[in-house]
Order: sequence, then C-alpha cells, then structure tokens
Amino acid sequence: MKRKLECRWALWCGVWMVVTLLAACDRLTKPTSSGRPYEVLVVVDDQLWQRPAGRALFDVLDTDVPGLPQPERSFRISQTTQKRFSQVLNIFRTIIKVDIDPTQYTQTKMKFTRDVYARPQVVLTIQSPNEKDFAAFVKKNSRSIIDFLVKVEMNRQINELEEKHSEAVSQLAEEIFKCQLWAPAEIKSYKKGKDFFWASSNTASGLVNICMYSYPYEGPRTFNKQYVLAKRDSVMKANIPGTEPRMYMATDTLCTSVKPITVKGEYAMETRGLWKMEHDAMGGPFVSHSRVDTLNNRVVVAEGFVYAPEKMKRGLIRRLEAALYTLCLPGEQARELKASIPEVSVVAGKEQE
Repeated sequence: MKRKLECRWALWCGVWMVVTLLAACDRLTKPTSSGRPYEVLVVVDDQLWQRPAGRALFDVLDTDVPGLPQPERSFRISQTTQKRFSQVLNIFRTIIKVDIDPTQYTQTKMKFTRDVYARPQVVLTIQSPNEKDFAAFVKKNSRSIIDFLVKVEMNRQINELEEKHSEAVSQLAEEIFKCQLWAPAEIKSYKKGKDFFWASSNTASGLVNICMYSYPYEGPRTFNKQYVLAKRDSVMKANIPGTEPRMYMATDTLCTSVKPITVKGEYAMETRGLWKMEHDAMGGPFVSHSRVDTLNNRVVVAEGFVYAPEKMKRGLIRRLEAALYTLCLPGEQARELKASIPEVSVVAGKEQE
C-alpha cells in the first residue's frame, strides 16, 4: 500500500512539473502584446467591412464615450483581412474576429479567448451563419460588446495599478476610511477633511484627481439621483474651493447620469458627468462610485475627475475609473471585473469549449 501511494505521489509530481514547464514555455514563447489602451483590431474581409454587417460593427465601436464635454469615440479602430493577419498584426492587445460561414454555424454567438498570440491579449470572435443575422446580433448586443471591451482594458489598468500606484492615496484611504484604493502613481498632492480627502497630480496639464468621502447610510433613498448629487455638491463646496471665496466646485446637473451597477458582486451607484467651478471658467468630466459599507452603516464614495482643457480626456477619465474599481471596503478583497461574454480556453494552440 505504501509503495502504491509513493508511485501515485511521484506520478502526480511528474504531471505537475510537466504542466508547470509547459505554462512557463508558453509565457516565454509568446511575445508581449502591442497597441494602446482602447485600441481594437478588427479582422474581417475588406468588402464585408464596407457592407451593412461591417458597418453595424463599426458603428458600435465608434460610439462616443459618455460624460465627456466633447465627442470622443470609445475605441480607436483598425481593420485587416485574415490574409494580412500576420505575426506583426496578431500581437494586438485586443482583436475582434468576424467569422461568417453558413456551413459551420446556425446561429450567431460571441466568445473570447485570452493570450492566443501574445500576452496579455483578448481575442473576441463573433460567429454567424450570414451577414443579416450578424448585423442584427451586433446591433442588439452593442452594449454587451462595448462593456466587454471596456472591462478588458479596465482589468489591464487595474493590474498595472496593483503593481504601481500612489502610496499617498493608499495611505489616506486606509487612514481615514479603513479601505484599500489604488490610484495612478502620479497623484501625490493631497488635502484632508472630515471623512474626506482630495488627491491630485498637481500637474500643469492633464490634471487628474481622486477624492473619497463618506456619509451615513439611510436606506434606499440614499441611492436616488437627487440625493446623490445633493451630497456631492455639499461635500465638494465645503472641501474644494476656488481661488476666490465665492468659487467652489459644483455638479453640472444637466449633463449628469446616475445608474446602478454591480461592484464586487454588490449593488453600487455610478455617477458620471461634468463638474464646474462656480464663478470661474474651470470644469471637466468626473465619474464616481457610491457603495454601502455594511460593516459601518455608511456610504463610501470614490470619485475621479479631470481638468485638461487642452487635451482629449477619454484615456484620463477611464484610467481614473479603473482606479475606482480597486476600492475595497472593510472585509472585501480585490477582484477582476467579470465579463458577460463566455470565455473559451486555449490549449496547445486550439480552442477548447
């Protein structure tokens, strides 16, 4: 009996070593992915790309980012054909493959695979029996496609923030709120208040900011638009003044949306829109998460806002939004944002359902 157990243990160790070596070899042989955040390469035939099916996908990817003061498209879009899809192009960080084949498919589906040609990488494949069904499917699932691609980039940015983030913001979040928060490393200057802090990059251009505040949880009414915006305005007026006494930060309520979201499996409220400095010309986009800390019966709000009148703001505000997802309330742990599209694993160069 003892000899059998020893043999089984040796066999298990051998299998474990082989799997580990294969994984290590896979990491060593695959190149680092290329491309900028929110850049997508679509692999599709040139003619199909210009027909209604291709235009339907282009229109989804070409939608504007919500909550910005000027139009900015959600993604930078590139296109190539399968024949031109070489070892130079296949290392793009985010790839969408269009696969229309009536001999293989009876219905339209989406799936994604990780690290097929490079690391880190996501390849989203949309399979369909015909162009008409493809176009209808893409239009119907436009929100799922956009959310998926945004979450892919958010997770990459969260991983980067885990490795390199602002120590000042992390210390403030822990000291004042007993929470964890990873913010961009360039955010170093800060101001503290009662149940509040504001931290900023304090740069001459592309100014990025993170703030946190809390207030008592008073039941469901705490999470309606009017209540959330009133709290924001009162906190910002008290803590973020302008250069003159009559100047203070306020919300542009005509350009603000509030909606429920799920963060770490729990209910949260996302507020997105524009801020302005009353009696001054300053302003820009902001996004915030309001979450319930059940252990302390309070609402904790984390917000990122940008002042960059001379720059495009998509990359700046989305990087701050990724930071909001790193907020861990007391008793929570960091988690990856979940994708709504099914994942297919890649083994030995083949896809496995």
